[in-house]
Amino acid sequence: METETYIDQIKNHALIMDGHFDLLMDVAIQRERGRRKVIETDYWRRFKQGGVNIIIAAIFIDSSFLPEMALRKALNQVSAIYEEVQESPDKLMICKNSEDMLLARKSGKIGFLLSLEGAEPIGTDLSLLRIFYELGVRNMGLVWSRRNAVGDGSHFSPIREGRKGGITSFGVQLIEEAEQLGVTIDVSHLNDEGFWDVIEISKKPIIASHSNARALSNTMRNLTDDQMKAIASKGGVIGINAVSIIVAAEDENSNLDQLINHLDYMVQLVGIDHVGIGLDLCDDFFKYVSAEDLASMPRKPFDVIDGHGNLGQLIKGLADRGYKTEDIEKILGRNFLRIF
Repeated sequence: METETYIDQIKNHALIMDGHFDLLMDVAIQRERGRRKVIETDYWRRFKQGGVNIIIAAIFIDSSFLPEMALRKALNQVSAIYEEVQESPDKLMICKNSEDMLLARKSGKIGFLLSLEGAEPIGTDLSLLRIFYELGVRNMGLVWSRRNAVGDGSHFSPIREGRKGGITSFGVQLIEEAEQLGVTIDVSHLNDEGFWDVIEISKKPIIASHSNARALSNTMRNLTDDQMKAIASKGGVIGINAVSIIVAAEDENSNLDQLINHLDYMVQLVGIDHVGIGLDLCDDFFKYVSAEDLASMPRKPFDVIDGHGNLGQLIKGLADRGYKTEDIEKILGRNFLRIF
């Protein structure tokens, strides 16, 4: 079978889910500037071109808004996605469970499942978790790469700081309440101390929505072998991250082949049922980073897959490595579907 035909066959048959995309901040900002149908205009064609059915849409709050505006900014983003769905009802829908995801795929729509990237919008008010659940949040990254009331984040590179902490007493309550409600716990961005606390506290499968293997790229944002085994032992899933600084220690080695090396490593370590994609594509969002901030970065991140529209590159790469169709479909979305 010709390569293009095979890629199209996969796209048409598989349920393809990106386990992490910081879409909502961009949509909310664009809407504040007066635009409407932002997803339909800027993203929808790319999603369809890449065969994407489901986006786990992260609610991310920039540090400049913390702590006072975390809740407001989060609700702005939730409001934005609901308004977008209302404006493009034939193309977009909100998903709250796996049945909704399957319906989105069947109806040809792009489905969005909401995720908190850091519990800052909840502050220390446990009752707000119920509100976010009712609004559709079904995944919760406990921290971003910073400290909050739940725990400590893993920084991208070493910084000056005091002693790191694990999960706080409030964090224990939040994890237990989330699992009772049906919100999946996501350990991407969590520090090592907090990670092992979550393994001990959690009773249900957990995910690392957008993390790679630390053995191949030695950043604290990635997972050790023992951590990946622990996630798999709880029935969880790890989503490979396509951002250059997570893929490799040097820009020249940050490419699609190295991303698939991470995937190969995980599959050999924990098995095909515990890996997915959480691409964390970021190129669209550098328009919000100042030239001064970009210049101060040791490395400017870039995506090793050129947008969702080029997801066929990953499918071809997996096929070239000898992955069977059934296993490619597990990686592209079926494993995450099982979780949600």
